[in-house]
Amino acid sequence: MDERDLLANSFEAHRAHLRAVAYRMLGSEPEANDAVQEAWLRVSRAGDTDVDNIGGWLTTIVSRVCLDQLRTRRARGEEALGAHEPQPEPRREHERSPEERVQLADAVGMAMLVVLEALEPAERVAFVLHDMFDLTFDEIAPIVDRSAVATRQLASRARRRVRGAPAPAASRDRHREIVEAFIAASKAGDLEALVAILDPDIVARTDAQGVRMGGQAEVRGAANVAAFFKGRARAAVAGLVDGGVGIIVPLHGRILLAFDLRFRDGRIAAMDVVADPEALAVLDLKTMAGGDPLSA
Repeated sequence: MDERDLLANSFEAHRAHLRAVAYRMLGSEPEANDAVQEAWLRVSRAGDTDVDNIGGWLTTIVSRVCLDQLRTRRARGEEALGAHEPQPEPRREHERSPEERVQLADAVGMAMLVVLEALEPAERVAFVLHDMFDLTFDEIAPIVDRSAVATRQLASRARRRVRGAPAPAASRDRHREIVEAFIAASKAGDLEALVAILDPDIVARTDAQGVRMGGQAEVRGAANVAAFFKGRARAAVAGLVDGGVGIIVPLHGRILLAFDLRFRDGRIAAMDVVADPEALAVLDLKTMAGGDPLSA
C-alpha cells in the first residue's frame, strides 16, 4: 500500500468525526460535506502521513476550512440557516454507525445552531472545538491564530452568549447539588462517593499555571479524576463560572482557581481548571447567591 492509500484510509477512518465537526460549525449538511471534501484535497496535497496524532491533524485542517467558510459567509452577510434548515442526510437509521447516530442526535439541535449563527467565526470555532469536542485551548489557538489565553476568551464569550438566558432553576439547583456533593466527598476523602459523582469518561484538564501549582495537565476517567481530587477541595466552594455552576477556590479575597464544569446525565462530565490570572480575568465568576463578580 503506497503513501496516498495510507492517507486515504486514515482519512476515511476519521470521516464521521470530521463531518460532525464541520456540521456543528457550519450548521448545514451540504456545507459540512463540502468542507470535509476540501479538507481531503488539502490533506492529499500535503501528502504527509508522518504525523503523531492523525486525528488531531485532520481536525485542525477541517476546522480551518470551516473557519474560512464562516468568515466568507459573514463577509457576504449570508445566513446559512435561513437558506437551508439543517437536516440529516437521507440515510436510514440502521445504515448509520453508532458514532454517527450519537453525533446527529446528541448535540446539534436546531435551537443550538440558531444560537451559534450569532457568534463571530473565531468564537464559534473555539466554542465548538472546546465545549463539544474537548480540544484544549493550546490545540485550538493555532487554528484561530490567537494565544491560548485569547482563545479561552473567545470560547468564554461564546459560552456566555450560547447560555443566554439563565439555566432553569431546577437544572441549576441540581448542578449545585452535584458540585456540593463533589466538594464534600473530596474534603472527606471519600473515593467511592467521588467516583459516583463523575461521568465514567470524564476529562479533567488544568492550564499551565495550575500544573505549576501541583495539578495535572490532563486526567481521564472517573477513577483517576477521583483519586487526584481526593482530599484536595478544602477551600473550594460552589460558584457560577460564566453563568454555569462550577467550583471556585478563593484565597485571601481573590480567586486562586476556577473549575468550569460540564454535566451529563446527573454527573460531572468535564472539568477545565483555570489558574492563569489572565484567563481568570476573562471568566464571569459569581457566588451561587448571585452576588458581585469575584476578583481574580
